[in-house]
Amino acid sequence: MSSRFEAVWRAVQEKVDSGWAPGIVAGVRHRGTTEYFAAGVRTLGGPEPMQAGTPFRMASLGKPMGGALAVAMMADGTLAPDDPADMWLPELAFPHVLTSPDAPLDSTVAAEHEITVRQLLTLTHGMGYMDPDTPLAHAMDAAGLFPGARRHTLHPDEYMARVGGLPLAHQPGTRWSYHVGSDILSVLLARAGRALLARAGRAPLGQLLQEYIGTPLGLSATAFYGDPAELPTAYEPTSEGLAVFDEPSGQFSQQPEFESFGGGLVSSVADYLTFLAALADDSLLPAELRAEMTRDQLTEAQKGGSEELLGPGMSWGWQVSVQTGEADPWGAPGRFGWMGGSGTTAFVDPSRELIGVLCTQRIIMDAYDDFSWFWGPLAKAAGPAGTRAGQAG
Repeated sequence: MSSRFEAVWRAVQEKVDSGWAPGIVAGVRHRGTTEYFAAGVRTLGGPEPMQAGTPFRMASLGKPMGGALAVAMMADGTLAPDDPADMWLPELAFPHVLTSPDAPLDSTVAAEHEITVRQLLTLTHGMGYMDPDTPLAHAMDAAGLFPGARRHTLHPDEYMARVGGLPLAHQPGTRWSYHVGSDILSVLLARAGRALLARAGRAPLGQLLQEYIGTPLGLSATAFYGDPAELPTAYEPTSEGLAVFDEPSGQFSQQPEFESFGGGLVSSVADYLTFLAALADDSLLPAELRAEMTRDQLTEAQKGGSEELLGPGMSWGWQVSVQTGEADPWGAPGRFGWMGGSGTTAFVDPSRELIGVLCTQRIIMDAYDDFSWFWGPLAKAAGPAGTRAGQAG
């Protein structure tokens, strides 16, 4: 064990020993030095140990990687932030907007602006998670537009047809709404990439991921499905203990119909730490575009209602959360990253020259689980936040 991070690894081991999860993997880079710690097993009662390269269902931790892919495609001229989204997504042309978010579905007005790539990146295009007791929320749920911890089973074209058949809750560009824009962005990237790669048939999002991110960084466990011989069993907590949520040979072991960064990515702690390090070092994306991706992109008006999901002192960049003020004691302004409902969390803290990634196989049932038992000891071990805001090591 590292003397510096001994308390962190002890906290991880204690979580496993308590039965909170059968296994956990963590990775840290601090001032250029990288360490991994793996505890427990991939399946309750099984012999296979967790390892740094074990693939996990990343859930919403796919969002930052989707944002990075979009930025990489901007860098080579395939996309521009203010491109109208209907260039690739005709289903979004001439949108209509509810007169109020809780209005009947037929009470709409024409959108004042077209939907743009930027709005999908910032989740301000006008549709997302909302009060479940509204006509639009009921319609979205019936249409299968809320995936939860399971991946979409719709074909991307059918998904977009259903999205385009519903009104927006807010005028484009006026309000942050979580998640749905990430799935829509995934379809846009695939369609733009199909022309780029001159491929027909299945949307080539997986090929784009490899071309722009996986191959340049040497990622070996990052794709939209994993090897069932290596995937951990996923569990959800119940009153009677942990119950199987997804088997290693389940949904995430097969090529999906709908490849999406919203919740469909599989990766490992080693791969994801490599990805975040490349962002922090500006070795994956042009520095000016990476800075745009990881800065606060929301106005105060757009942030209305976002605190419940993002937390105090937090905002949103391009598919990634960004700390803007006082928040958790282990954070600092400029910290960026996100969490996943499958029990994953990863952040870059430039002020501490620190990157942390933690993956578990326990579905998070409490939206307010902040993994403080990991981030608190890690920030303490790394030392107080400094003034450096450029790179994280």
